[in-house]
Amino acid sequence: MIRELQLRILPEQAASEQSIAAYVAREQSMDIRSIKSVRVLKRSIDARQRTVMVNLKVRVYIDEFPQDDEFPRIEYGDVSGKPRAIVVGAGPAGLFAALRLIELGICPVVVERGKNVHDRRKDIALISREQRVDPESNYSFGEGGAGAFSDGKLYTRSKKRGSVERILQIFCQHGASVSILSDAHPHIGTDKLPRVIERMRNRIIESGGEVHFETRMERLIIDGDEVCGIVTADGREFNGPVILATGHSARDVYYMLHENGVELESKGIAVGVRLEHPQQLIDSIQYHNPEGRGKYLPAAEYSFVTQVKGRGVYSFCMCPGGFVVPAASGPEQIVVNGMSPSNRGSVWANSGMVVELQPEDFGARFSMFGVLAGIKFQEDLERQCYLNGNCKQTAPAQRMTDFVNRRNSFDLPRSSYSPGLIASPLHFWLPDFIAARLQEGFKYFGKVSHGFLTREAVMIGVETRTSSPVRIPRDRVSMTHIRLRGFYPCGEGAGYAGGIVSAAIDGERCAEALAMQIKQSSSFDRSV
Repeated sequence: MIRELQLRILPEQAASEQSIAAYVAREQSMDIRSIKSVRVLKRSIDARQRTVMVNLKVRVYIDEFPQDDEFPRIEYGDVSGKPRAIVVGAGPAGLFAALRLIELGICPVVVERGKNVHDRRKDIALISREQRVDPESNYSFGEGGAGAFSDGKLYTRSKKRGSVERILQIFCQHGASVSILSDAHPHIGTDKLPRVIERMRNRIIESGGEVHFETRMERLIIDGDEVCGIVTADGREFNGPVILATGHSARDVYYMLHENGVELESKGIAVGVRLEHPQQLIDSIQYHNPEGRGKYLPAAEYSFVTQVKGRGVYSFCMCPGGFVVPAASGPEQIVVNGMSPSNRGSVWANSGMVVELQPEDFGARFSMFGVLAGIKFQEDLERQCYLNGNCKQTAPAQRMTDFVNRRNSFDLPRSSYSPGLIASPLHFWLPDFIAARLQEGFKYFGKVSHGFLTREAVMIGVETRTSSPVRIPRDRVSMTHIRLRGFYPCGEGAGYAGGIVSAAIDGERCAEALAMQIKQSSSFDRSV
């Protein structure tokens, strides 16, 4: 017999399958020996009250064992010799697009400007060790995209766009822990995600697809109103319809499209800083316990949002037990991001603290750039940060309370940011429409969460890459660009996603639309 139960239990009771089984047996007046297995279907933590509880949905197997896998698996066939499609970018949008193309009988040719996920590690290490950024291999560019070394959080609100569960199951099929299927805020971890990405790449190649690293797209091949392929920086041509999944940091792609008359649209972004606290402090605040989280609770998370002068101020990409990392993708930039290992075991917690900006907020200085104004605004702020960081990857930083009180920090707390911090008056050189809103937002967050506004927290500049400042407009049904057939703008870089899962969903949708077009039209015969 199989029973599904909703449980609300203490953390120690939810710590293992055995402890859950013991609780169920006691509450249901059952012999614990009759419970052969307990499968957790959903798990969330409720820390709203003094006593922290765990909410579980469980499947209990009584006098029988599970007969099925925990999730359905996809069979990927051989697409050698099938019609070809070009996927530009090997981030989550590109990888999931390629896998979906294989399911649909299309041979994907993945073209990635950066290195494979293993070799990326070496270049990323050099950012801290030698203060040097490789413009083609860094936290943003390379196999896995920005998400590969930026935590691997899989939580999304984009449930209307496609099946979140399907995306999580595909991650599990390629080696992710099945815990992501039940956790309220699923997370793979930056230490485990690279291996999952490698398996996805191997799956593509084993199925007859191609993956080309260190191969940067130079331009599109456009014939009338149709995209027929791409030309790479080394002069090679790849022919076929194109899914563009280059991520929101590939600014050269936006410039190339703009110069070639491809329609683009401005869109809002969010800009701010990384805010880092001691994890023990966040644990004590969130779990209402001065001793912290104890033995059975995970590193605590938080989420804050408010409105200041008509713009949202909010936390973004919160990384419990994590690290702040240098995420520049070119020279004379400082950009920061956050990540966590799978165990979320560091002594720090960090999140982006950002202010919502609309295109009209960029000001007259940038309006002359038209649709590219947001990119120019980002570039200018990242260069200011670089100059204030002593023209290295040492990041300008300020104690949280000093920033709110508009005074300099004469010393800084310990930080996870490995290239190092330098005290800097962020309240002075950040644009006032950002700084003033952050200051008011921090005051409000300190009121609703006592202890959050503290001199033990440090602000690290700057967080600018929350989303793309440009959208590449496309038809809602065909998923193609509004003017160019055979061209599928996709994922975060096209302005249609905001994280790993939503980008993956968008990649699958573009692949499905492309496959449908190939089957309906003979105009793509050249790609066979």
